[in-house]
Amino acid sequence: MTATVEILDGLNRRLTLNVNQADIEAEVSKRLAKVARTVRMDGFRPGKAPKNLVAARYSGEIRNEVFGDALQQEFSAAIQSNNLHVAGYPRFAPAEGGGFNATFEVFPQVKLGDLGQIKVTRPVVEATDADVDRTLEVLRKQRVQFHAVDRAAQQGDRVHVDYVGLIDGTAFPGGEAKDFPVVLGEGRTLKEFEGSLSGMSVAENKQFDVTFPDDYFAKELAGKTATFNVTVKSVHEARMPDIDAAFAQSLGIADGDTSRLRDEIRANLAREAKRRVQARVKEQVLNGLLESTPLDVPSNLVAMERAALMEKAVADLKARGMKDADIKLSESVFEPQAKRRVSLGLIMDAIVSEQNIVAGEAQVRALVDEFAQSYEDPAEVVGWYYQDATRLKEAKALVLEENIVNWLLERAQVSDETTTLESLMGNA
Repeated sequence: MTATVEILDGLNRRLTLNVNQADIEAEVSKRLAKVARTVRMDGFRPGKAPKNLVAARYSGEIRNEVFGDALQQEFSAAIQSNNLHVAGYPRFAPAEGGGFNATFEVFPQVKLGDLGQIKVTRPVVEATDADVDRTLEVLRKQRVQFHAVDRAAQQGDRVHVDYVGLIDGTAFPGGEAKDFPVVLGEGRTLKEFEGSLSGMSVAENKQFDVTFPDDYFAKELAGKTATFNVTVKSVHEARMPDIDAAFAQSLGIADGDTSRLRDEIRANLAREAKRRVQARVKEQVLNGLLESTPLDVPSNLVAMERAALMEKAVADLKARGMKDADIKLSESVFEPQAKRRVSLGLIMDAIVSEQNIVAGEAQVRALVDEFAQSYEDPAEVVGWYYQDATRLKEAKALVLEENIVNWLLERAQVSDETTTLESLMGNA
């Protein structure tokens, strides 16, 4: 075969492969002879079937195999001799006048833009005593205990109720329950329903109306008004634990030292703040990199990435309990994300190659150690990473990405901005 290269639009190329029919037929005959030596056919001993019968049954299949192998071999040789870097897979089709066309995309030439035009605002944050106090309050609320009280229900209490609801005098699905728990102020039930329970005491009965919101998840109830008859069974007051030795021990501080508990919380907040700052800075850097370095993106690679994102999303939804019939996703939803990921991958690969950026072993170990600090037994987590090449490869990829971002930061316009931990966490 001989091949010629044609440049189409953008990254598309076409190779015309001219087939030497004599070589194809010679290879077909060779493979048929090999098959004939062992083939089993009705009425003949193994390897004794007439060649014309063997050819009639197997020549078509073998000829397709020979063509496929030859096209792949010649395509590989042609792209090497023409120094072509193929992105994705080629499409083969018969060419006008004989031979075959192989249409494919090539990787783009990446030319970095003006990196000095990338602007980054880097948050500067410190975990304060107030941040530690807020975290302690969250931890206390997570460990709240409810105790029965002999008084009217108020905000923060948990009440158990029996209720029956009717719409136009008719029962509806979900409109009746026994010993149903409601924490007043938690907002897990409709506001009108929850608010009507405030001030009620044990054994008290009350009737009130509740209008379901127009956007209520149960469409058959949306916008309708139900009349509820409710009886309070019990009222429990929420009591949070004191910050004492027992509380500290419940959070993993063996000796119950509350000052050590505060130190650990502060360290955890600092680690989380560092991760948030790195993520925010990286997003700005990568957005700036994309804006400064426009390039054509191979549609084949985008399609493969889009399919991978779709597959991951579907698997995640199934893991959450959704059934196939309920998953209504289209690959087109993932198009922007896929194009962004492919574009960044191409640009970052170019930076790695041109600047010889690597992930140092000491950096990888430091990252793994940092991950491990969030667990009860850090040494076990470190071993878990180093026992599996795939897990360690993921850590190396994160370090390499961080090194690329740091290289870009040295060339970008970076300004520091003092902020609070609450703002960084999105709570302010």
